[in-house]
Amino acid sequence: MIKKEISIGFITGLLANSIGFILCVFIFSALSPQSLGFFETIKASISNDSFGSLIVLGAIPNLVIFFLYLKKEKVYRARGVLLATLIAAICIAISKFG
Repeated sequence: MIKKEISIGFITGLLANSIGFILCVFIFSALSPQSLGFFETIKASISNDSFGSLIVLGAIPNLVIFFLYLKKEKVYRARGVLLATLIAAICIAISKFG
């Protein structure tokens, strides 16, 4: 039962992070003066060493979901969201220092 709740939170955290990342890329591609597309924006962020910033901005929805789960007293689901956020942080560290 506990593993199921943590898994639900983990999947929710990964989905929220992915959706947030995609939204950030679309926003930055719309605001760029060169009118870059989706993949061009990602390539430009990698070449400018700002890819980690996109991942961080994509993780903001995890914060909202985490506190919603805590408010509904779904502690194990909140732990799953926290685990997904930690994995995003590890990915950022690997991209910065790797």
